[in-house]
Amino acid sequence: MDTIYHSEEAAQRIRDRYRRELRSWPVPAEHRHVPTGQGKTFVLVAGPEQAPPLVLLHGSGANATTWRADMAAWAEPFRVYAVDLVGEPGLSAPSRPDLATEASALWLDEVLSGLGLERVALAGMSLGGWTALDYAIRRPSRLSRLVLVCPGGVGAQRRWRILGAGLLMLFGRRGRVASTGYLTGLVGPGDREVLEAVLDNFAGFRPRTEQLPIFTDEGLRALTMPVQVTVGERDRMFDSAGTARRMRALVPHARVRVLPGVGHAVLDQTEPVLEFLRA
Repeated sequence: MDTIYHSEEAAQRIRDRYRRELRSWPVPAEHRHVPTGQGKTFVLVAGPEQAPPLVLLHGSGANATTWRADMAAWAEPFRVYAVDLVGEPGLSAPSRPDLATEASALWLDEVLSGLGLERVALAGMSLGGWTALDYAIRRPSRLSRLVLVCPGGVGAQRRWRILGAGLLMLFGRRGRVASTGYLTGLVGPGDREVLEAVLDNFAGFRPRTEQLPIFTDEGLRALTMPVQVTVGERDRMFDSAGTARRMRALVPHARVRVLPGVGHAVLDQTEPVLEFLRA
């Protein structure tokens, strides 16, 4: 049994649902498995072969379905590569690179090389945002543009709020719904489908629990590629005000957007991201 899941049955249920969603993908897509030192990495590829490459990295407890609503629009002007992070509930290996080292960047080196990509636009959300930013700092020459959505590693991680919300998980389904809604901000009537998917994944999945390393001022100042950062004003997992403040001060050319009333789950960003990528 993969230790990232509570049981083999839970792992199978999550993978089966994921495969069903992939069968009804909104655009034609290739399924690739790239060998790396962390194990095989699953990548969903869509868009014209000769178009500029755009690589997507989802957040914790998720997979390439994070980008389902964006794919049709982004796969017209770009060759899109939606990568399943290793150690998350997708179809990649269950290994988890040490975030305090260069391991994540070395893994992404191998993924890009395995896909035949030299220089790419890179977009990441939450944990994927941390991974993308870590890569941008360590491998700036490989990125043409950087898109960060509610990224970790800039503003402080609100561990006490996360731990407090975790206590609600002890109170059955109502507690799980309340806890997940509180942390993600998925509390509106239109958020129910996304909330149910998040609940289903985390019911059988063990997320990473370590503190995400905070990037240094020196590392952020070194970013020279065009950068867009989008955060939710009411993010309860990361200090979004701190993220915006540091990025504006240390990366003055970055486009920083703070969305009023939005929590950690920043949705409906298809057009703003596309506008930035095509600028």
